[in-house]
Parts: sequence; C-alpha cells; structure tokens
Amino acid sequence: MAFRVALTFDAEHPDRPTQPGVAESILATLEEAGLRATFFIQGRWVEAEPGTAKQIAAAGHLVGNHSHYHARMPLFRPDGLLADVRAAEAVIREVIGVDPRPWFRCPFGAGHDDPAIVDALAGLGYREVGWDVVPLDWERPAEAVEASVVDGVCAFGDGAVVLLHSWPASTGAALPRIVRRLTESGATFVGVDELERLPATADA
Repeated sequence: MAFRVALTFDAEHPDRPTQPGVAESILATLEEAGLRATFFIQGRWVEAEPGTAKQIAAAGHLVGNHSHYHARMPLFRPDGLLADVRAAEAVIREVIGVDPRPWFRCPFGAGHDDPAIVDALAGLGYREVGWDVVPLDWERPAEAVEASVVDGVCAFGDGAVVLLHSWPASTGAALPRIVRRLTESGATFVGVDELERLPATADA
C-alpha cells in the first residue's frame, strides 16, 4: 500500500563528539535514491559549513529555519527571539540563496506549544513543524535508528514526519537501509511542503 513519508534533518552543530562527513553521506544517499527531504538549518551551522549548506539547496531539498544559536526558544525574551530567528534567516538567504519561510523547527521542540512563541513565529512568516516519528538518532546505534524509523512510519501510515539529524554517525549509517526498507514497503518520500497535515506538537 502506497504512503508518503517526510524525512526531516535538523542540520546543526552537534552537541557531542561525532565523526566528520556525516551530512555529506546523508546527501549522497538521498541523491543516489533520487529522494527529496527537508532540512531545518541552524544559522551558525551555515556559517561554519557553507559548502555543505549550499549542497542541500542545490540538490533540491526543502530548507527551513532552525534558529541561529540553537537555544531553547522559551529562554529568549521577545526581542531576542525575533533577533535569533531573523539572524538565521539572513544567513540562510545570504549563503544558500533561498528563503526558509514558512518552515521553522524549534530547537529541542521547546516552545512549540507556547502561544506567544507560535504567534511570534507567525509574525515573521513561519509555522512551526514538529514530528511524528522520533528515533532518538543522537543516542542510539544505527540498527536501533533503522528499526525505530521503519516501524514508526509503518505504524503511523500516510504523511509521517520523521525527525533525524545531520550529524550522528548512526543516522548516516542507517539511512540507506531506512530508504530501502520503506521503499519496499510502498513509501514515497516528500518534503513537508507536499503534505496537507503537519504535526504541530513535538514530544522528544
């Protein structure tokens, strides 16, 4: 039975040691399979990795805003939150050449359900995008990430949004098998802009 799945990757500075080249391997896997994904990109990561950031857009993937400093949104005062989101947007526009609006993902999912934060994001032209399947790829081995994604997507059904990251080695290792198994199960891979329903909540 055919169903759609949106693989999303938070491209950000890792919060623990990791091996280099994971983001590039993820992009290579997606290109080889001819798949389109969504990348929520941190502004400071773009400044540090402009070449990889440009590859994301050049490959046709959807680009969203993942803040500039990757701080929890509720920690900001209102003017600080606006400054952070605008700073990321400016860097993404300048370096990558694309407008990330209206797609935004709160770091850690923090503030996704805070009306003041949601309203502030809306005022800047954004809507917050959560997830349906969270395999905890930042702390699990590749085999567990693979099983969690495949089982979670198949259990959810059409339109599942999967939270992954661009830096864990386990993600890069698991992705080819995830793509193969989901494709064999009838999945079509889409960007979040191709879905009618987006998860408004996050519970990682």
